[in-house]
Amino acid sequence: MKKIILTLSSICAISLMSFGQQVISSSSGNTSNPYISSFDNEVKINFLNLIMQGSFEVGYEKFLSESHSIEIQGLFNDRFGYNSESSGKKYKTNSVQAAMHFYFGNNLNGRYHVFPLLKFRVGDFEEVVNGAIKTTDMTAFILGAGFGYKWEVSEHFAFGPYVSIARGFSEQVNQRFSEIELNGGFSLGYRF
Repeated sequence: MKKIILTLSSICAISLMSFGQQVISSSSGNTSNPYISSFDNEVKINFLNLIMQGSFEVGYEKFLSESHSIEIQGLFNDRFGYNSESSGKKYKTNSVQAAMHFYFGNNLNGRYHVFPLLKFRVGDFEEVVNGAIKTTDMTAFILGAGFGYKWEVSEHFAFGPYVSIARGFSEQVNQRFSEIELNGGFSLGYRF
């Protein structure tokens, strides 16, 4: 866990130092809207999954232009899809995810975005089978894509739903779970 946090912090710091230019909002670049301001960065959490699953997902998005950005995200207590922890099941997993967002549309208050993603998950999944605890190594490389929408509701805040579909590349995980993983959420971000 310490390695994941250190890696996430390092990538965020490098991103901050390497991209010093100021860009226009992800909306349309039209500064006639009072809610749109110039910003470079957004920090965000997925509050839907925090409430529904107890999975803490925090991300940092660096805007490279008004139409695209890069994102790094840490997912703590990351679950496979929306599987529950009932009946003695326990996820002890964390992930790091990188994505490239492409924004499109002309709405002044928000825009659609698509994003390819790359995710690396580590940890174990435990479940009770015939009275004994069976452990599955969840370490996997995951590749996928997603789609979402972001509303810009004030000068500094943006929120919106998103959904992604990805394929895991771990034989052990794929024997226990599906190769295809669906994820989604509702993020709340602060832009600066």
